[in-house]
Amino acid sequence: MLRPFNNITEMKYISTRNKSKKVSFREAVLKGIPDDQGLYFPENIPVVSKGIFASGTKADLHETSFEIARRFTGTEIPAVKLSEMIAEALNFDIPLIETEPGIYTLELFHGPTLAFKDVGARFLAQCMAYFSKDSSPLTILVATSGDTGSAVANGFLGVEGINVVVLYPSGKVSQLQEKQFTTLGKNITALEINGSFDDCQHMVKEAFADKELTKRRKLTSANSINIARLIPQSFYYFHTWHQLPEKQLPVVISVPSGNYGNLTAGLLAKEMGLPVSKFIAASNVNRPVPDYLETGVFSPRPSIGTIANAMDVGNPSNFERILTIYQHSHKKITEKIEAMSFTDDQIRSIIHEAYLKTGYLPDPHGATAYGALKIIQQNKKITGIFLETAHPAKFHSVIQQATGIKTEIPEKLKRFDKGKKQSIPMKNKYQELKGFLLA
Repeated sequence: MLRPFNNITEMKYISTRNKSKKVSFREAVLKGIPDDQGLYFPENIPVVSKGIFASGTKADLHETSFEIARRFTGTEIPAVKLSEMIAEALNFDIPLIETEPGIYTLELFHGPTLAFKDVGARFLAQCMAYFSKDSSPLTILVATSGDTGSAVANGFLGVEGINVVVLYPSGKVSQLQEKQFTTLGKNITALEINGSFDDCQHMVKEAFADKELTKRRKLTSANSINIARLIPQSFYYFHTWHQLPEKQLPVVISVPSGNYGNLTAGLLAKEMGLPVSKFIAASNVNRPVPDYLETGVFSPRPSIGTIANAMDVGNPSNFERILTIYQHSHKKITEKIEAMSFTDDQIRSIIHEAYLKTGYLPDPHGATAYGALKIIQQNKKITGIFLETAHPAKFHSVIQQATGIKTEIPEKLKRFDKGKKQSIPMKNKYQELKGFLLA
């Protein structure tokens, strides 16, 4: 149990670019992005007692999540209601599985859309439904490179008073991923943008910065830039520790990294007291953060399409939060994070070798994390954990190419594949998006 936390206090949220203006959790959730276009972040990170990490601690996902969540929500959500919201959002398992001696994988793909983003998106949907029940209609703008769109769309499907608009790069997400958010209808609209994920993300940010638009439409975000998407991702890092049978060696967690929300949540958990030795930021050839770790200079650049498409991000938003956690200190950041990147050919090779040697089949994103962990383990005695962020069947053609194995498509995915795609083609021009939202 997580009872030895400090007493609950009201949490305020600040912008990563302006610490003087403080807002409530409710305002941070519903607004999504501060006026200065920074990102909301807790004014203070709550620190937990080391006693909660003792051996034999009960590995109960809901209780762990509730105790973490109430430190960030304060009294804005009654305890009974918060517990109900977590039970409704996290109605699936998040198991830790040993793949080989000294290496474990945290399977985050057992939710309804078979991707890790179900955790954050479903909790966010619960928060928004609770906070917006007595307010005017809300439009959620979300850019996706793959799994965010499906998780958000399915998390908010049918929620009264909330409309979801998903922007995604045409031809740059897998067919199954695309079907998961373009076949739903109801309050979900998909905009197929002729451009990259970075173009989609830039259009979303322009919308939030447009005062004329925000006066006429109540907008918010459901990407990991929304603080209520980020906070629940810290839940499963604590849950991982409670499931881990071997804690004697230093624990290293390897995280597939694209927009860096997943890694930011892990670092947040570490600063709260989670005794993780180090994190690995595993990426594909889109590597602005690995380059920053090497040089101390952060240089965003156009994204490059890869087989690990959810990590095709050239300007990761959440890196701004990482800088905030460590006061923009390159030295502090490099003490906490190592980084590695892999080409498509290397990712295919990792998938093949992992299956051949262990019988475990990672998806392309999990493969980058597994590959990085294996390299680290050669030189250090560690207990390694890699995050498996999506079911491999979502990338069945890549898996078959890498291993020769034809993956079985789960029923959860089959039902999406039968649906008819409904999307609106759009140029990567903000004025077109604005015109659509005002129409």
